[in-house]
This record gives sequence, C-alpha cells and structure tokens, in this order.
Amino acid sequence: MFALIALLSAACYGAADFLGGLTSKRANTLAIVVVSQLAGLVLLLLMFPILPPASPVRADYLWGAFAGLAGGGGVALLYRALAIGVMAVVAPTTAVCAVAIPVLAAVAMGERPAPVTIGGIALAVVSIALVSQSNHPEPARESRDEQIGSRASAFSLALIAGVVIGFFFLALARTSAGAGLWPLVAARIVSVSLFSGMALVASQSLRIPPGIRVTVVAGGALDMIANFLYLIATRSGPLSVVVTLASLYPASTVLLARVVLHERLSRLQWLGVVCALIAVMAIVR
Repeated sequence: MFALIALLSAACYGAADFLGGLTSKRANTLAIVVVSQLAGLVLLLLMFPILPPASPVRADYLWGAFAGLAGGGGVALLYRALAIGVMAVVAPTTAVCAVAIPVLAAVAMGERPAPVTIGGIALAVVSIALVSQSNHPEPARESRDEQIGSRASAFSLALIAGVVIGFFFLALARTSAGAGLWPLVAARIVSVSLFSGMALVASQSLRIPPGIRVTVVAGGALDMIANFLYLIATRSGPLSVVVTLASLYPASTVLLARVVLHERLSRLQWLGVVCALIAVMAIVR
C-alpha cells in the first residue's frame, strides 16, 4: 500500500510543479510561493477535524520547521528555474538530486534494499534523466548567448533546488508516526512566515494577477496533498523506496505538458516513461 501512496504523491507533486511552472512565468516567484504555500496550509488546517488525534514531540516540530525552510527554499528555487528554463528539463534535474539525498541517508542509517529494489532505484534515476531530454526549442528571438546563459542558470538553480528538496524529504521522514500532520503545519508556518518576511523586506508585492489566482491556489493544494501522501508513505515503508517512487513526479509534469500544452515528447522521453513504469514494478516487488 505504501508504494501506491508514494506514487500518488508523485502524481500530485508533478501536477503542482506543472501549475507552478505555468504561473511563475506570469507573476514574481515570491508571490507565487507565499500564496501557494498559504493555500496549502489552509487546506491542511481544514483536514484536522477529520483526522485522529496526534501526539507530536519537540523533535517533530523541529524536523517540521527544518522541512519548512528546506521545502520553501526548494520550491522557490524550482519555480524560478521553471520560469527561465524548459519545464521538461528543470523538473527531472531537480528530481535526480532530490532522490539522492534521502536514499544515501537511508543506506547510511542501515537500510539494505534487495538487489531487485536497488536495480529499480537505479532505473528510476535513469528514467528521470531520459524524461529530461527535451526537443522543445527556445524562443527564436533570444540570441545564442542569452539561450546558453538562461539554460545554465536554470540548470544550476534546478541542481540546488533538488538538493534542498532532498533535505525536505529527509526531514519529513525523520518525524515520528505519532506526530500526525503537525510537522507539516510547522513546516508551512515557517515557510509562509519566511517568504512573507522576505517579500516585506524587498518591498515586493504579493498580489497575484486575477487570471492565475485559481491556478496558484490549486498548485498549493496539490503540493500539500502530495506532502501528506508522502508523509503517510514514509511511515509505512522504507525511505529509500518511498522517496524514489515519490521522485518520479517529472513523468507527471511532462505528461501534463503534453496533454495541456501539446508539447511533443521525444523518443527518449517516451523511453523514460517506460523505464519509470518498469522501475516501479521492480521497486514494489
């Protein structure tokens, strides 16, 4: 069951990134992050009356606060990279880095995945790299130097975002099963407060254009649902497996770009999707 939950979290992460990529091109990154994170916090608080009681300890709040710093920073870097780069390249690059941190930590803490599982994890990383092979051209009006600079900046931001998001995954996984969703509440309060303060200091408006407000809120809600599913999965399955399955979210992002934006997938991207499916079957064994 934990494998299915982790895959559902990947689908939600991918959809949230897709919506974030769309909106980040039409509003400043801080505004998108604050409003979407706040929307996720509101959704989380609305869920509490229907959830069983929890007994978080001090460490759960601390891990949650750290997750808020890492998650908020990672999302901000990711949305900026999506705004200046190609979506089908940025999202998979981030995912490769994001999966490495928790998997290495899990092995260091004593997890010993079976050979088939290790093969599935390796194939999942390969699938992420294949999905990132985009044939989408850059706008013709840009000069070659601008294209190279934009791609390099987006790639660098994607790498950093992936590492930071990897620590977010790890921090949430370190919370106790009895903490319920309180670590996510702590995470969102920290991230919303941090980026609201940054916007205040920088005198940046948090106003979202009317045409994308619903999309921003929907992206924040999907991101929170993904976090919720990921947290549940980590409490019932091995971290190395759960985080690998959750990190398959670029497949969802690329497929949504194909369906909604009519972006064409290259043969390598389709091969990446197939490899992802094979990897999932190997991992869940």
